[in-house]
Amino acid sequence: MNGNKWGEKRYHNLNYHLREKFGHKVFKIALDAGFTCPNRDGTFSGEGCYFCSEQGSGDFAGDRKLDIEEQFMQVKEMMHQKWANGKYIAYFQAFSNTYAPVNRLRELYEYALAQDGVLGIAIATRPDCLPDEVIALLAELNQKSYLWVELGLQSIHKKTALLMNLHYDYNVFLDSLYKLREHNIETCAHIILGLPGESSEDMLATGKAVAKLPIQGLKIHLLHLMKNTPLAKMHEKKPLDFLSREEYIKLVVDILKYLPPEMVIHRLTGDSPRDLLIEPRWSLNKWEVLNLIDKRLVKLNTWQGKSYHDL
Repeated sequence: MNGNKWGEKRYHNLNYHLREKFGHKVFKIALDAGFTCPNRDGTFSGEGCYFCSEQGSGDFAGDRKLDIEEQFMQVKEMMHQKWANGKYIAYFQAFSNTYAPVNRLRELYEYALAQDGVLGIAIATRPDCLPDEVIALLAELNQKSYLWVELGLQSIHKKTALLMNLHYDYNVFLDSLYKLREHNIETCAHIILGLPGESSEDMLATGKAVAKLPIQGLKIHLLHLMKNTPLAKMHEKKPLDFLSREEYIKLVVDILKYLPPEMVIHRLTGDSPRDLLIEPRWSLNKWEVLNLIDKRLVKLNTWQGKSYHDL
């Protein structure tokens, strides 16, 4: 295997994928469109998933107090300080971005797609927030623009879904995934490593299950314990165990080797605001973690997909 198959990485990273597809740098404009979530508004619960931040996992998205137009311009200008000539994916990130009347969703999505320099749209949501009329809207958009839908799986294990108050399980995820794929809509799953009560074998089992699914992208997150979350209250009552940096890196590399080579890796670790993060504090140095993942891949002479056919 050539270590430079995907540019400088040994995995099919999103930056490489977007450069290959569009021919230049593409970055995401992360937006908070003012949505809520059925696990927040009392439909299922008022607490949300226990690990989720008060910003609905949109801590680095635009300012919720601003309208979409103002957010878009503000985030775009900030991102242009890093990449002066990039184009954009409009990324509806915070909370559940399909949880609204279809007419409202259409208005927001089409506004974002109409902005100068926007090449496509990404929509993060829960797998139980995709009724047929929303699937139909997404299928329509998919016919005329670049689209991916991000679905929170987190874990395939029912015990974890119950413990973390997800109010959906693996079967709900699968149902929504197959509905999206009927319309050839690209789908990116989210999984979390380090969830309470899960062993390394449990986490690896989630990674292997994802490898066999018809998904086109994956985000791997480290569990972050953040202030003002139900998980923080659990931690106060009984301290939780957290993955060490070495354990996390080993798990990520072990999962990568089972993933199909064509699957796009959107993320290998996540971010949390420094002032909100309780544990693990080592995760604040994101680039060091990513560099150590790269080094381990080289040291073991492994890469994404090396063991895919051994599943």
